[in-house]
Amino acid sequence: MKQALVVRGGWDGHAPVAATDMFLPHLEATGHTVRVVDTPEVYAEDAMADVDLVVQCYTMGEASGAAVAGLRKAVAAGTGLVGWHGGIADSFRNSSDYLQLIGGQFATHPSKHPDECHGDQSDNYLPYTVDMLPAAADHPVTAGIGSFELTTEQYWVLTDDLNDVLATTTHPAPPWHPWHRTITCPAVWTRQWGAGRICVVTPGHSLDVLEHPSVRTMIERSMVWASR
Repeated sequence: MKQALVVRGGWDGHAPVAATDMFLPHLEATGHTVRVVDTPEVYAEDAMADVDLVVQCYTMGEASGAAVAGLRKAVAAGTGLVGWHGGIADSFRNSSDYLQLIGGQFATHPSKHPDECHGDQSDNYLPYTVDMLPAAADHPVTAGIGSFELTTEQYWVLTDDLNDVLATTTHPAPPWHPWHRTITCPAVWTRQWGAGRICVVTPGHSLDVLEHPSVRTMIERSMVWASR
């Protein structure tokens, strides 16, 4: 049996407990014993050397320097790391070492016209397309998945060239936002860090998005692909 570590917590708006509970049966069915914790400080433990896969759903929050160093060390030694949305791409904003490891940081998401906003999360629920790239056609995480539409938060992420991008999304430039042209950024990517594999799927704001067949399939496949 492989060892999977699920780290969940942070901002409750992403339902970290319910969201990760959705994937526990899949982890067990793919040969993992699962440990679930509610703090990233677990990354500082010596036992990380035995972890084959980390599934992280921890939006914002903080992690100590020792925790981030432990995570980086484990991934470099072969531990896989996967997650979705803010649970991986908007974690530990105070740590540049974490941001370098992940390869992408949430910056913003476009909103509806101000006249249509109500001051809640739905202000940012817009229809958009996840555009699968040619590289996705044969990748184990995305093979057979075509471009698809969602109505949810569309993540604008700041990234670097170490990422292997499998899907992108293009942000509009409506007049009520300060940017002046459309912006295309990664929506799904993988990243090699030492001997470890990382996969980030940016859709996943709410449980209904995680239930979308394409989103759920990519996340479940990423767990198998990234696990040591």
